[in-house]
Amino acid sequence: MKSSLITATCLILAAQWAQAQTLESIPNAPMQELWVNGGFYSYHFQRNKNLNDRNPGLGLEYRFSSVASATAGRFYNSDRSYSNYAGVYYQPWQIGPVRLGAVAGGFNGYPKMRQGGWFVAAIPTASFEYQRVGVNVAVVPSYKDRLYGAISVQLKFKLSD
Repeated sequence: MKSSLITATCLILAAQWAQAQTLESIPNAPMQELWVNGGFYSYHFQRNKNLNDRNPGLGLEYRFSSVASATAGRFYNSDRSYSNYAGVYYQPWQIGPVRLGAVAGGFNGYPKMRQGGWFVAAIPTASFEYQRVGVNVAVVPSYKDRLYGAISVQLKFKLSD
């Protein structure tokens, strides 16, 4: 109950902030930034499934454009197995300092999805970066009884620009 109240409060505050901002296109410009992350924290929608919310790992993100970056890594997933991923973020819009778009790529390691093999997914994302620190937030949809939906947060640190 307490976590539901906190979630609802955060959503209301975010909605009020978003109303005050304007959705804008981001001009495409070349960049060269390398980011590292230590995995994810996932707040699963199906709280009764005893899923693993803490998903430590190691990943890299190479921002080659103001609207796109390549990403790859490995983490301990919600089903308590190791997963690998590789993909591309495409975030052509912004509201204030927050970039909006999706990450599309390949994932593996989920036992109920293709027996742990690789599959393709597109996941809506928002990113905020300030100097050498950033955060990616993804809204992972549920897929039947094979993948469990969550809000996933990934803290990242810039290694070079």
